[in-house]
Amino acid sequence: MAPTLTLKPGTSWPDAWRRCLAVAPEAFRDDRVLNLWNGAWQEDGRVLPAVSPVDGSPIAGPPRLDGTTAHRAVCAALDQHRAWRHLPLEERRARVAATLDALTEHRGLLALLLVWEIGKPWRLAQADVDRAIDGVRWYVDGIEPMLAGRTPLDGPVSNIASWNYPMSVLVHTMLVQALAGNAVIAKTPTDGGVACLTLACALAAREGIPVTLVSGSGGELSQALVRAPEIGCVSFVGGRDTGAAVATAVADLGKRHVLEQEGLNTWGIWNYSDWDTLTALIPKLFDYGKQRCTAYPRFVVQRHLFDAFLAAYLPAVRTLRVGHPLAVKQRDDPYPELDFGPVINAAKAKELRDQVAEAIERGAVPLHRATPDDARFLPGQDTSAYVQPVTLLNPPSSSPLHHAEPFGPVDTIVLVDTEAELLAAMNASNGALVATLSTDDRATYDRLAPHIRAFKVGHGAPRSRGDRHELFGGLGASWRGAFVGGDLLVRAVTRGPQGERLPGNFPEYQLLP
Repeated sequence: MAPTLTLKPGTSWPDAWRRCLAVAPEAFRDDRVLNLWNGAWQEDGRVLPAVSPVDGSPIAGPPRLDGTTAHRAVCAALDQHRAWRHLPLEERRARVAATLDALTEHRGLLALLLVWEIGKPWRLAQADVDRAIDGVRWYVDGIEPMLAGRTPLDGPVSNIASWNYPMSVLVHTMLVQALAGNAVIAKTPTDGGVACLTLACALAAREGIPVTLVSGSGGELSQALVRAPEIGCVSFVGGRDTGAAVATAVADLGKRHVLEQEGLNTWGIWNYSDWDTLTALIPKLFDYGKQRCTAYPRFVVQRHLFDAFLAAYLPAVRTLRVGHPLAVKQRDDPYPELDFGPVINAAKAKELRDQVAEAIERGAVPLHRATPDDARFLPGQDTSAYVQPVTLLNPPSSSPLHHAEPFGPVDTIVLVDTEAELLAAMNASNGALVATLSTDDRATYDRLAPHIRAFKVGHGAPRSRGDRHELFGGLGASWRGAFVGGDLLVRAVTRGPQGERLPGNFPEYQLLP
């Protein structure tokens, strides 16, 4: 009989909340978090109930503002922006560096909040915090040449981001935008991360960073956060449906924008034989249950290699470790080493299970379906947000799994016989952020890779969003507006010479870096 697991001492949600109250009492109350605008923490907004995906227990919900209050917050951010943009760079750099020191001091608490709010295993939660800190330090150390000949925008930058990377994407981006001379506004993601973002923004606000943090529905706040004339730039990370509405709005207004949208990232297998390398990579591709914009949920496999592919793939996918991110056997055990925990919520878990069932009913072949038997759970805990790994062969064209990113631990495989079929299957979603082609022959890779519609294409290795100097964008419908990463992130939120054309995917032009 397997030993009974217990919650690692000191890691409960009440423990984390008490620590938040002690570290940032200005931003937290006993029963809620506050919104931050006009340079002060405001006890406004209607607090919605929320539960943790980890075990279904109650956690802090977002205090949702109405559109009128959000517009007041935007107007106040413009006043902050007009003062901040004239602050000497050395002063901005000192304040951002002090914020990074504070984030480093409270690294463990930020990571623990990520575990409870969005279900990240401890290793990945820490990595999210560390990538934010280390990435912004790179800009702090080398910002001068990036800002040479450039000035801040005329208004603050509005950030609307998905819930999956609150620190390494959202906080990282906000601090670089501030370093470049802009006030910054962020909307709390609807599905999770409010306490982590509140703590991070509290630490930044203490150092004088002009940050605004508000919660609310995208539809209700879009007039203020996207369309308001005070906004200098809109930075969006999320799905294509919402992104399309934002893209239409910013195009109509001629507003600076960065819109990172989803795409079906694919991994092609063609004339390939290095199966040991692929076996070692498969578990890494399931990090955080494939709830990443750079996850690879689709394999496009040359038909006559399918048996060899399965021999490499199936043993690897059977090693995946799933469970409660804070469950241990003994009180002093280290945090469990997991590939992923829950998906973001029980509704998403049901959606994925329904999509899988429907795809099988319509002809997809289930190649692998894990069961909860080997997962690590606490006795009697709610497991409704957990989805075990699934692999399907040939999802039907009528299924969302055929053409869209599942954003969960579901792999699909498509078999092809010709290079033309390979490329068509790898380009199924009209643009992606990343792709990979595994082939033994470098010349074959060099010939086929330019026809794969992804911003980054790896040769037998995964590509990531990257940080520091690494650029990032998307092709086709996966991206709208300026590309980011390295100096491009700074260029996206500053003004350069008259007539400058930023690298990006715009309605009137496309310019690769």
